[in-house]
Amino acid sequence: MSNKTEIDAVATHPIQSWVWGEFRKAWGNEVVRFNFGQITLHKVPLINYKIGVFEKGPIPTKDMLEELISYGNKNNLIFIKLEPNLIKTTNNITQFEKLISILKAEGCVKGRRLFTPESFWVDLTKSEEDLLKSFSSKTRYNIRVAQRHGVVIEEDNSPKAFEKYLELSFATSKRQRFFAHTTEYHRLMWKHLHQLPIENSEPPIAKLLTAKYKGEIITAWILFVWHDFLYYPYGASSDKYKNVMASNLMMWEAIRFGKSLGLKTFDLWGREPGKGFTRFKEGYNPKVVEFIGTWDLVINKSIYFIYRIAENVRWFLLKKILTFLR
Repeated sequence: MSNKTEIDAVATHPIQSWVWGEFRKAWGNEVVRFNFGQITLHKVPLINYKIGVFEKGPIPTKDMLEELISYGNKNNLIFIKLEPNLIKTTNNITQFEKLISILKAEGCVKGRRLFTPESFWVDLTKSEEDLLKSFSSKTRYNIRVAQRHGVVIEEDNSPKAFEKYLELSFATSKRQRFFAHTTEYHRLMWKHLHQLPIENSEPPIAKLLTAKYKGEIITAWILFVWHDFLYYPYGASSDKYKNVMASNLMMWEAIRFGKSLGLKTFDLWGREPGKGFTRFKEGYNPKVVEFIGTWDLVINKSIYFIYRIAENVRWFLLKKILTFLR
């Protein structure tokens, strides 16, 4: 499949959209499009093999998996990582169990995750009054603190605001000591998901919200709009003026922003129990949703086994580095 309209019609998540695929191609990945979605291919160093990544794709079927296996065998893929965009509900437990049986029957094994297996969803169809009432008392208090300090939240997609976002993003990752995407990655993402759609008279997926205090941007979030969902993939903030609680007001205004666009759900892009930012999100009383998780569709069993050993060693070393930096 190579038609933009068809790709976007089946994409239930922004990273399955046509423009995301174009961004990944510009970043250097090979993108392969099927009639059920798109995968990115990633070269494995030192050997003539690749791995495929199929993030937030549709519900896997036996036919779909067999087509992916056929492609993988013909193109030297070790495995294809699957993270279907399917959540567990009280009504689809049987479907979940059946799907897991299909995955295992086609040679899938549990893999190392890219997305978190759980996320937070905020129901944007509720009234502002009901949403505010549902927040924790501390969250409501911090929102009022930011309002009293005169923090201003606005959509600002200007080049100046985006440059400030990049500056804050670098500062945030350095301060909190986590691995983040490079400045070049963010620039290319913004070009494809915000600037190019505007030039083509299409509504952009990516939008930038800023929090200003005394005329200075101290917090900046990039939000994605896709179908009836709002997503929060990237955020950055200054260590300056922490006492004005800009991030608390930012989240509330992001919720109101999604409601103003007529969207139904705000996906807060992941839940990691015990992490500080997860506790921050919990203050907004979001619903916890569980996805079917990460599955590796193994194509070459012998090389996959070696790859997983090397992957485990790599992550062990990265964790040691982060521990040392802390």
